Amino acid sequence: MSLFPPFDPDRDRREPRFRGFRPIPVRTLVPNVVTLLSLCAGLTAIRLAAEGRFELALGAIVFAAVLDGVDGRLARMLKGTSRFGAELDSLADFVNFGVGPALILWFWGLHDLKNVGWIVAIVFAICGGLRLARFNVMIDDPNRPAWAGNFFTGIPAPAGAIVVLLPIYLQFLGVSKALIPIPLVLLYTLTIGLLMISKLPVWSGKKLGTRVAPEMVLPAFLMAVLFFALLISYPWEVLTLGTLIYLGCLPLGWKSYRRQAQADAERAAAATGAGTATGPATGPSAAAQPAPPASPAPPAADAKRDDRPNRLN
Repeated sequence: MSLFPPFDPDRDRREPRFRGFRPIPVRTLVPNVVTLLSLCAGLTAIRLAAEGRFELALGAIVFAAVLDGVDGRLARMLKGTSRFGAELDSLADFVNFGVGPALILWFWGLHDLKNVGWIVAIVFAICGGLRLARFNVMIDDPNRPAWAGNFFTGIPAPAGAIVVLLPIYLQFLGVSKALIPIPLVLLYTLTIGLLMISKLPVWSGKKLGTRVAPEMVLPAFLMAVLFFALLISYPWEVLTLGTLIYLGCLPLGWKSYRRQAQADAERAAAATGAGTATGPATGPSAAAQPAPPASPAPPAADAKRDDRPNRLN
């Protein structure tokens, strides 16, 4: 008897327990290893913040955000997606981008406000959890139009974690902590948390760069290297500028979503009007036409099958 149960997260639980397990491809495990590394970075950030080493703590959060952006794309590239990986990713994101930033801000300055600061830290962490739960529910919405895939609903958790730490970036840029009033930091943290669970459309950029023109491959490599070189050499300047640009783009994303939603509604209205104009005739002539034959009733077996819950289909 094996000490550990077989790892097969996507196996149908209705199958017999004695059925054999197939070997798990390594490509399925690699994205989960990256997710676990991200979780380790988030937990390490909490420890570093408790020890007062905030520079390293912020670096660990940024590193966790980079790994979070890699694991999903890596899973899709390797065709190693699984329900286990999706659940693990959500749990890691809650720790890294909900609990982690909240505790970092608490150790950095929110503790000066005692219970009020702790309540705001809790609210931000809970907003991160609610944001992730809503994302998991909405990702399978069949009624969502295709163009809406370019937008998040609310600020995503990784971006919220990077943005909410702006007051600490400013301090490392040389701004005196006396010029960063803690009550203002409290309001800023609460605002970012509420934006995470709001219905604000936020441009996702998921479909940006899925295809690169051949002549742009080398410039793309150069830009990526330049960005990471600047991030390592001037971390607080890059993070501060990136945060301000991201916050400034939120109204632009909202306007773009409104414009596409309005265009979609106009197309739907035009299609409905065209269908009404070419619809079936009404009046005495229509009444004189014979009614179409009724379709036969489905067999009893089919009726029972249709009554089954969706999870069994």
